[in-house]
Amino acid sequence: MSAPYRAGTVAIVGRPNVGKSTLLNRLVGAHVSITSRKAQTTRHRILGIRTDTAAQIVFVDTPGYQTRHANALNRAMNRAVTGTLAGVDAALFVAEAWAWDDRDDQALALVPPGLPTVLALNKVDRVKDRAKLAEVLVACAAKRDFAALVPVSAEKGTQVGALALELAKRLPEGEPIYGPDDLTDRPERFLAGELVRERLFRLLGEELPYTCAVVVERFEQEGGLRRIGATIFVDREGHKAIVIGEGGATLKRIGTEARHAMEALFGGKVFLELWVRVKGGWADNESLVREWGHG
Repeated sequence: MSAPYRAGTVAIVGRPNVGKSTLLNRLVGAHVSITSRKAQTTRHRILGIRTDTAAQIVFVDTPGYQTRHANALNRAMNRAVTGTLAGVDAALFVAEAWAWDDRDDQALALVPPGLPTVLALNKVDRVKDRAKLAEVLVACAAKRDFAALVPVSAEKGTQVGALALELAKRLPEGEPIYGPDDLTDRPERFLAGELVRERLFRLLGEELPYTCAVVVERFEQEGGLRRIGATIFVDREGHKAIVIGEGGATLKRIGTEARHAMEALFGGKVFLELWVRVKGGWADNESLVREWGHG
């Protein structure tokens, strides 16, 4: 007899910049969550769906929990972490394969003790010393009674299938929650804004992207063509000049790369217009944080 079908929700948890969004995209098989090398890229709960013949895993990608800043934006992000964990079937805790530090302890403390939790030690492709990896695995096993420990590389795809199998085992028996071709519950309008914001993180300096917000003002579809207009809000006038760049070169590159990413994800042509406006103090304005979808 075949095994019963399983379906349920899994929260992806971990400190900032351990590769949660990259791992989600790899598990789902599509670009549903933005990634960059900078910490704290994700501001939203992103739902991604992996469906196969044995299970449907509905992933929620939480912002990396942090305590450095206490503005309205970061308070909203931290609420997203704790709120997500209250209603899922299992957790996927992501840490780096070469070390565990106090920030990992803080993030793990958020996971309810009774919640089945699988540990993914990510970026295993960067660990050349196998003995070191074994040492980290033993140290991690002492932190919690993990349901499974799986070394993976989100970037290379190493062991991602094995990780999905371990997660599926922790889900309840039941019918699929979403259709077989569904990849996310987020509308294209939202994903378009996230892809613009991804380019800000990848192309601008270390601090500037954290003071930027992207609001999609227009999203129209004409057959296979999507016409999208979005505003990039920055905190200061000087930031506006940086985002635009000399002769508009930086903004043009942001737009071109975001458009290409949208076309790949949506499967059709995109006409994208971007504007840059100043809105001082937006990240500490509770009403704006909620209005722009970060709360």
